[in-house]
Amino acid sequence: MLVVANNLLEAEANVKAGEREKFLAEKCPPLDLPYSRDELLELCKKLHEQIDISEEERYSIEFKLNMVLNEVRDLNIKIVDLRGKFKRPRLKKVRMSADAMLKALLGSKHTVNMDLRANLKQVKKEVKEEDKQLRDVGDWRKNIEDKSDRKKMFDS
Repeated sequence: MLVVANNLLEAEANVKAGEREKFLAEKCPPLDLPYSRDELLELCKKLHEQIDISEEERYSIEFKLNMVLNEVRDLNIKIVDLRGKFKRPRLKKVRMSADAMLKALLGSKHTVNMDLRANLKQVKKEVKEEDKQLRDVGDWRKNIEDKSDRKKMFDS
């Protein structure tokens, strides 16, 4: 598996090198130096023109890039400002029954009367005898002797 991966990496590197050579051959043709002064001056003028063209392209691209970066920065500042200034309004509590809510949502079509309390189970509370004894007024007087025994245990 490592051999296959290594072969794929080598093939990819060869493709990239070929693309680079093709690009350089297209943009920078091989230089033929002439021997006369006039031909050298002509070549220098041609090279200066190509340099001017490439500098103009570079400057325009750089200018566009700076404009886009400034726009992005301004938009980020606006986003931060909007987040900071916006306060969520406090919602008021609205007392509304289920019937009124359904009527508001569905309009006059709502005819079913919903009584939610009718569906609840009714549970009878059983009162235990122990609870009754605790509620009795005289109960605390009966347990004083038991409590005094406990206090003696803690003191010793």
